[in-house]
Amino acid sequence: MDELLTGPQAAELCGVSPTTIRSWKNRGKLAPAGLDEQGRPMYRHLDVALAERSTRNRAGRTFGQRAA
Repeated sequence: MDELLTGPQAAELCGVSPTTIRSWKNRGKLAPAGLDEQGRPMYRHLDVALAERSTRNRAGRTFGQRAA
């Protein structure tokens, strides 16, 4: 679970857009675990899953559902 993911990979894992991942980062719900060679944030798999679960629980969604 310590695998590092890019923003787009994290978004795909959660069924959300990359913009949502950036929003979670900006709101403090998801902290980068490091940077890639180009200086882009990388996220731990576990941190992404916890942020998604927290958001899902607050919104009353099930895993991987996008808002229509």
